[in-house]
Amino acid sequence: MAVALAIEAIKHRYTVYFITAHDLVQMLQQAYVNQTIKQKMKALSKPSLLIIDEIGYRKMEEPAAHFFFQIVSERYESGSIILTSNKSYGSWGDIFGDSVLATAILDRLLHHSTTVKIKGESYRVKEKKKGEILQAGSPGT
Repeated sequence: MAVALAIEAIKHRYTVYFITAHDLVQMLQQAYVNQTIKQKMKALSKPSLLIIDEIGYRKMEEPAAHFFFQIVSERYESGSIILTSNKSYGSWGDIFGDSVLATAILDRLLHHSTTVKIKGESYRVKEKKKGEILQAGSPGT
C-alpha cells in the first residue's frame, strides 16, 4: 500500500524517498561517523513524502532512535511520512528503547494522521499459498 501511494504521489509530481528502517539507521550511523549527519538529516526533510518501511523489524539503539525522532520532528507539519510496521503503537517503547521517546515520536506522527490497520494474513503469504494451490492443481503433478 505504501508503494502504491508513493507511485500516486510521483504521478502528481511530488518527490518521494523510500527506505527501510534498518537501512535508514545504518545510513544515519554512517553519516554520524563521517560527520555528515546534518546534511543527511536535511536531505531527509526535503522530499514531499518520506516512506520508512518495517519499523520494529529491529530494535533501534539510542543514537539511532534520537536521529529518528529528529527526522519526525523536522518533518512534523511540513512533510508527509508513511511508516509501515507489524508492531502496535504500544510496542514502540521497546522498538526505540525508551517509552518517553516513543511517546514523543507518536505524538508528532499521530497528530495529523490516518492509521490503517490491516488484519489477516500477509499479502506475500497469501500469494505464496495461492501459487502452491495452483501448482498442486496443475496437470502432471
